[in-house]
Amino acid sequence: MKKVRMITAIFILMFLFAGGLISAQDRAISPNQLPKTAKTFLYAHFKGIPVSSAVEDREIYGVDEYKVYLNNGMKMEFDSNGNWKEVDGKHQKLPYGFIPVSIRNYATRNFPNTYIVKVEKKRWAYKAELSNGLELEFDKNGNFKKIDD
Repeated sequence: MKKVRMITAIFILMFLFAGGLISAQDRAISPNQLPKTAKTFLYAHFKGIPVSSAVEDREIYGVDEYKVYLNNGMKMEFDSNGNWKEVDGKHQKLPYGFIPVSIRNYATRNFPNTYIVKVEKKRWAYKAELSNGLELEFDKNGNFKKIDD
């Protein structure tokens, strides 16, 4: 009898877990539903470029991230609090105001005929893609680490 209860409990937990995975999904939202931090970022650095769509990426435990697509083709990803994680200019020059100064300076000084088209902020590092296709990697303080081509 004890074994039957344990097996039943395991099946119930598996069913609930599988149901949670099925419910994890993306959901279109209004740009006004973005976290305040994300809205402030968009207003400060992409003022005048309309948002074509915003998506809330939901996981079992809540919102994982937000994706924002602008009318000019650019795409941004924000964490659940609205902090930027990635900004992809889709081969267009990004505004440099939010990119750490040391990264901007390194790219401008060492690759004067290029510009940053994509930047990614990870927990311990940054990646910046240049218009010539090179990827620059930096530590969390913006110190240059290496080039990926």
